Amino acid sequence: MEISRRSFLKASGATLGGLFLFNGLDDKAIMARSLKKVPLQQKVTESTTICCYCSVGCGAIVSVYEDGIVKIEGDPDHPINEGALCPKGLAMSQIHQLDGKPNPYRLTKPLYRAPNSTEWEEKSWDWMLDTIASRAKATRDSTWVASAGRTDGLASFGGGELDNEECYLLSKMNRALGVVYLEHCARI
Repeated sequence: MEISRRSFLKASGATLGGLFLFNGLDDKAIMARSLKKVPLQQKVTESTTICCYCSVGCGAIVSVYEDGIVKIEGDPDHPINEGALCPKGLAMSQIHQLDGKPNPYRLTKPLYRAPNSTEWEEKSWDWMLDTIASRAKATRDSTWVASAGRTDGLASFGGGELDNEECYLLSKMNRALGVVYLEHCARI
């Protein structure tokens, strides 16, 4: 038996209407369940942010309460997306939480895998930042071209979510280190 999308939707609507008509579904229970999802007594705050998925840098408004994110919507005052968000941007809350619970797959601590090791181990942020800084300095020193005043061993790749001020600071820092391979995803 072949069924079209239109006939499937008709049958689904008729079934749902019949259940409501014959009290197969208790509308008070449905309303009570939906009210539990958004606690009306808690204060909801809104803050603006930038979508983290692609290099477009769309603006979003995130509504949160103490227990988690209520909703994410496009920022109508943002000049790039003017209130619209793609499906990935609308699903940004899944980075932080899944079904109202903290996302178990989200990394919150730095992981380090030693050379020739197959296991990851948790390290502190201080250890990780010190290690990155010392390795960047060692790479810079070992690949320094004194006659040109630059290093060929380091490169920087900026993202579209960075605003002008952050791009300026990133390029200033990299030029101070002697980095000449500066790129940005908008150029590529």
